Amino acid sequence: MADVLDLRHRLPRTWAVVMELGCEIWVARKVAALSRGLGQFQVHVVDDAVADAIVGESPSRVLDLARAKVIEADPEAYAARLDAELRKRFVSLSRTDDVGMRHVVAHVEAGAAVWVDALVERVADALATRRDLIPDLPDDVGRDELRAVAFGWLAHPEDVLELLGGSPAPSECSARRRPKAVVYVHLHQAALEHGVARVEEIGPLVLDQVRRLLGHARVDLKPVIDLNTGTRVNAYEHPESVQERTHLRTVGEVFPHACRISRHVDTDHPKEWDPHGPPGQTGDHNAAPLGRTHHRAKTHLGYRLSQLGPGDYLWRTPHGLRRRVDATGTHELDEVTAWHLEHPGELDRALEQIARERGLVL
Repeated sequence: MADVLDLRHRLPRTWAVVMELGCEIWVARKVAALSRGLGQFQVHVVDDAVADAIVGESPSRVLDLARAKVIEADPEAYAARLDAELRKRFVSLSRTDDVGMRHVVAHVEAGAAVWVDALVERVADALATRRDLIPDLPDDVGRDELRAVAFGWLAHPEDVLELLGGSPAPSECSARRRPKAVVYVHLHQAALEHGVARVEEIGPLVLDQVRRLLGHARVDLKPVIDLNTGTRVNAYEHPESVQERTHLRTVGEVFPHACRISRHVDTDHPKEWDPHGPPGQTGDHNAAPLGRTHHRAKTHLGYRLSQLGPGDYLWRTPHGLRRRVDATGTHELDEVTAWHLEHPGELDRALEQIARERGLVL
């Protein structure tokens, strides 16, 4: 009931989309719950942004957008909520079970959790190559069990440092041995005003959280990537520079209504690559990120894909439906509109040719 009342009276534009059955109702309800703490005038920032995106975008992207707009609408309130949540951080142990096992439960910031997980992975990889240090484990030890053993090694930092090839004491570690961090942060000009950035695989964060995310890692600054540039190569594989620009333009895979926003996708050729064809078939003009399942659907199930421009794609399903996927989401198209998009200017050229043959002036 609270969600419906909020949508009807506080989010009128989103409510209008709901009444037209233009979106999933549960997504609209989640937006209402996320924005409930905002004031009467502040909530319009969320309503305007969500109403424009909720029809074409996937639910995960809509909810990320809503969270970012909630922060933008009232940064002081978000800072207060963040401070309150930081005071709730904890690490605790469960009771020992019948075989002497316990659970470690922690509620920490996302950045701290990622660092701990990455260190556990490094220690597990090192232990896998030094089985003499873990003689009690069976030969067919699974990854989860190995990670659990690696987690236990964190209680002995001196052993971990020696295992990973570091100095015996943390104070003797040089700057060169500090861990490297790769964090993809997407900033808009508004971030300088509202302090909101989107960190891949985490979501919207304020800039202070981004700084804490890096901790004491060694940071290498790289130049801004110009998405207006493009590259063509003769090889079949897409270069990393092309994959990087394509991901920044699309944020995730470009199958209609897809929700994957990870970089772990295949880079497909919308126009099939021909080993005997002309040079320059691979590049920004012919690159579409797709999850493995959707990649196979395009290859084997009759889905057809055309790239209209950088980050702009036109799909035809096996049932004859047309969908356009661009930076604003997925859009339904009729057959005539889709044909004009795929063949720009072709009808005008045909009419001009007919006029010339008949001696007419257009």
